[in-house]
Parts: sequence; structure tokens; C-alpha cells
Amino acid sequence: MCSGSASCKARTAGRGGVVGHRPRPPGSPQRHGARQARDNVLRLAGPCGRWDEQDPDFLRETLDLVGDKWSMLVIGALAVGDARYSDLDTTIPAISRRMLTLTLKRLQRSGLADHTSHPELPPRVEYSLTGLGASLLSAIDPLAAWSAEHHIQVRHHQDTYDKSTARDATWGSGWRPLWELQPKVPPPRSGR
Repeated sequence: MCSGSASCKARTAGRGGVVGHRPRPPGSPQRHGARQARDNVLRLAGPCGRWDEQDPDFLRETLDLVGDKWSMLVIGALAVGDARYSDLDTTIPAISRRMLTLTLKRLQRSGLADHTSHPELPPRVEYSLTGLGASLLSAIDPLAAWSAEHHIQVRHHQDTYDKSTARDATWGSGWRPLWELQPKVPPPRSGR
């Protein structure tokens, strides 16, 4: 919520004074969670230190776009060359048609992919990478190579972790089955 502070006015000065939220009612506490998180990111060493104030939000949005598994697979499939929708549907394993459509629209909206409609019967649409999308391949290829090289180790660690957490959830928390809680009493002896 807007408090009308100098920092709020400075942030909105470049946007014609439009904040996009309601003014804060008098006496209500200020909310600085998102701003504080952004400031913490800006204080990090390494590549985070060279971001300006508005880059962290945009970087997160961009990484969300290109970091999901379907976008990477579609970009990888289009790296070979132009492809029709049905070709992408058969090339990319386990993707639903709805998710393929949504992913293609997201990539087009961001300028990473383009589609060309050919005026023929039946209509033919081909998808291709734009120059911006092709430039992303230099980042995706090493990640794919790392995944191919280390997938067995990652799977082993996941299985080990899953087994240990399943065991801890059942036995490590102090829970014991009923038969272990009952005292062990020898059976009565017969009077022969």
C-alpha cells in the first residue's frame, strides 16, 4: 500500500505518478516485504550486485519463462528448424496439446518464437525460433549437457533422500507400532 513517502514518489515519478495500488489508510502498518526482499537481492555478491533496482523482478519473470521444462523442450525442438504443430506434438514427449499451445503462445509473446501461416488448403502453420530465441540456445545447451551427464547421480540422490525421509516419517519421529508398546508378557503356563 502506498504511504505517500518520498521513496514511493521517486519510484513513480518516471511513470507519470501512477502507482497501481490504493493509498494506504492512515494508521495502517507499512508493508515492505517485497521491497526488502529486492534490496536483499541487490546486496548479494557476484552477478546480483550489478542489477539495478528493477532488474530482479524482470529477471525472475524471464527465468520463469525459459526455465520451465516445456519452454526448454520446445526451444530445443525448434533449434533443429521450423516445425509444424503436429511435429512438435510428436517430438516432445508427454506434453499435452493444451500445454504445447500455451507454451508456444508464451514464447511468441516474449519474442522467442514466431509462427508463419501459409495460405494453402489445408492451412499450414510453422513455428520457428526468432533471433532472440536462437540466442538462448547458448544458455540451454550447457544445461542440457549437464543434465545428460549427471542425471544418474541426481536420480540416486533423490532416491536416497526419498527413502530416508519416508523412514524418518514413520519410525524416526518417536512413533512406534502398537505391538511394540504393549508389554511382552509370557504366555500362561498350563497346570499339568
